[in-house]
Amino acid sequence: MRDQARVVIIGGGIAGCSALYHLTKEGWSDVMLIERDELTSGTTWHSAAQVTNFGMTQTMIGLKSHSIALYKELRDDPEYPVGYNYGDGGIRLANTEAHMDGYRHFVSLAAGMGVDFEVIDAEECARRHPLISTENLLGGLWDPTDGHIDPAQLCQALARRARLAGAEVNRHTPVTGLTQHADHTWTVHTKKGDVKAEIVVNAGGYRCNEIGAMMGVSHPVASMEHQYFLTEDIPAIAEAGHRIPLLRCPISDYYSRQEKGGLLVGFYEQDCRTWGMDGIDPKFTNDLCPDDLDRVMDVLEGAFARMPALMETGIRSIVNGPITYTIDGAPLVGPIPGKRNAFCIIGLRAGLGEGGGHGWLLAQQIVHGEAEYDTWVIDPRRFTGHASVELTALKAIEDYQNEFRFHFPHEHRPAGRPMKTTPLTSLLAAEGAELGTVNGWERVDYIKPSPDFSETLGFRFNEVHPVVASEVKAVSTGVGLCEVSGFNRFELTGTDVHSFLDRMICGRVTKKAGRVGLGYLLNHHGMLKAEATIANIPASERGPDRVWYGSAAASEFHDMDWLNLHLKPDEDVTIRSLTNAQTILVLAGPKSRDVLSAAARGDWSKQAFPWLSVREAYIGIAPATVLGVSFSGELAYEIHVPNESLAAAYTALRKAGEQHGLQLFGARAVDSMRLEKGFLHWKADILTEFDPLETGLDRFVTLDKGDFIGREALMQRVDAGPKRKLVTLAIDASDAPAHAGASVKTAAGIVGTVTSAEWGHRTGLNLAYAFVTPSSSEEGQELTVDILGQSVPAHVIAFAPYDPKHERMRA
Repeated sequence: MRDQARVVIIGGGIAGCSALYHLTKEGWSDVMLIERDELTSGTTWHSAAQVTNFGMTQTMIGLKSHSIALYKELRDDPEYPVGYNYGDGGIRLANTEAHMDGYRHFVSLAAGMGVDFEVIDAEECARRHPLISTENLLGGLWDPTDGHIDPAQLCQALARRARLAGAEVNRHTPVTGLTQHADHTWTVHTKKGDVKAEIVVNAGGYRCNEIGAMMGVSHPVASMEHQYFLTEDIPAIAEAGHRIPLLRCPISDYYSRQEKGGLLVGFYEQDCRTWGMDGIDPKFTNDLCPDDLDRVMDVLEGAFARMPALMETGIRSIVNGPITYTIDGAPLVGPIPGKRNAFCIIGLRAGLGEGGGHGWLLAQQIVHGEAEYDTWVIDPRRFTGHASVELTALKAIEDYQNEFRFHFPHEHRPAGRPMKTTPLTSLLAAEGAELGTVNGWERVDYIKPSPDFSETLGFRFNEVHPVVASEVKAVSTGVGLCEVSGFNRFELTGTDVHSFLDRMICGRVTKKAGRVGLGYLLNHHGMLKAEATIANIPASERGPDRVWYGSAAASEFHDMDWLNLHLKPDEDVTIRSLTNAQTILVLAGPKSRDVLSAAARGDWSKQAFPWLSVREAYIGIAPATVLGVSFSGELAYEIHVPNESLAAAYTALRKAGEQHGLQLFGARAVDSMRLEKGFLHWKADILTEFDPLETGLDRFVTLDKGDFIGREALMQRVDAGPKRKLVTLAIDASDAPAHAGASVKTAAGIVGTVTSAEWGHRTGLNLAYAFVTPSSSEEGQELTVDILGQSVPAHVIAFAPYDPKHERMRA
């Protein structure tokens, strides 16, 4: 075994083998994989190994498409062919129109990635899969590429190719410790000696937290026991004359695929259980959990009803093994929060089907600093301090119980809630607030018109539509109050703060005391990395001159890592997080100044406190920092309050607002209003796949101000011209909004993809943002947008159709 390597990967399942292979494909040969036992001896060896192209985001579809292409190439390798049944086809069933709507949307989402799905009716489902009954069935989603692969052969093939490219694989080499040095390099301690490494990758499968503990971190990954059985031969399969398609059934919580002359049938029972929460036996390798078919009898009954042939066949063998889950079901692939030169590729519950793509995107991040897709959907930093293994276990159980039931728009499932609350959470709920979650924080979605009000979840406008309209009207004609919990907030102090921010931000950085500005941070490829509100707070009894850096609620770990990574050792800058210490109350509407003036001493006139000002004050008796900014497009104030004083500030504002008809509003109303104003959401519309000019943020870019991160790459992109442009679309539909991922078309075909959409209640427009080809981006351009299986007319309009000169915000 070598005693040094540029990258050491710990774990020899699909995750580790894929990462190793793809690092060599990116040109790095000084890489090593270390496995405590044999390759594939964890979860990989007993995987059902289904390979579908289905995903709920375009990133997931893209990485699965890469996996499929790679696996086909490995299958056809004459020197080491891998067993891969490609193209058996697969059906995801549905028995509700809402579920069918979801499938219609996913067809459009996949089409934007060059993937063809098809929505079929119940009769066609039965024609393609002759073993199923059509009782209580509306139809399904057909994936023509669906199939399955041999897990052991796949991993051995990837390891073989990596070795041929110069990588080293060490089996039977347990890692005993990890030491990180002052220069951020690592020593990997093993029973066969130490290895010095520049970068370490945790690919430890269900043992990932054992490796994490050696780094001093805990990963939100938990394991679930998962059972499937293999049947004896079924005559109807032989009679079909073709391989039986894969089946995934959200109605009865099971899946099946052909295995030789019988079926492999797996279960997602409601009486499920976690595994390994109190530690894992060191001897558990190439091993299984005890069988427990009694636990799946309710699911099995549903499978019998859907596939009667199962009642007439025997069981050949049973498998019960652990599979890993994260809080939201998607894996953790990328930088480990708070660490340098440390990455992970863990929590791969569908590891075999997706693993090729996960390793591909991870290798790009390690070698190039970024992947070709925006990888936030799998970024380990999307969860912050609340992400414990205990919370993960609760969410894993919930996800397991709903394996084939995708999340509907605005659906917030109950497990692990409430996790993070403010002093107002219970009070707002008592006032009728319907609460959703953002990065674990409970946040008001809308205010219910009556205690028994409930929402019908789906992809079309529903009962909440008029409720949001009422909230928007209250804000635009009077005054509204909204709590924004979990907003990311860093306090920066030191003599070099502004020069540091000037290097980080691609535009002019506001330096004047008492003023606020908006800035964008780029990566080294000139693409958008982060969005930040910069507020310069003068010295007071609360502290010295300081800058507040505010960003999206989920960006805390992401932005902190990025800032710390680029902070020079000789710069006088201290960064402190206030994210969990303060909460924002947003006061918005033409009467908001009147309410603020009644609740807080001082002159709040337009002349004394104009738009984009910041001031420390007291709201009643509560200390607060007030920013004159707006995400709604109305005159508005962000009132930042320490959590211990939040109830006092809220009470003072409610009392001051009584004579002005103050009403509460929620996040749905904000989303509607921000689309009307041309304001963007980070990781919805602000993505690492696009630069600021493509995203319509030209006014925030100052190329001649001097050097900043990404400047040289951005200048090269300017010379090359845009590949896409972000536009606002007005859609000719009143029954449903567009949804993120929907395809935008011309007669020539797909020209773009929707990033976010909502009804604009002040403009009466069905609005969407979309990245489209430059030739399709001109104002007035006629296009169509796929909405739930229909091509709906749309046209490009100017950004900010509501108050385009921003006069209301400046009032």
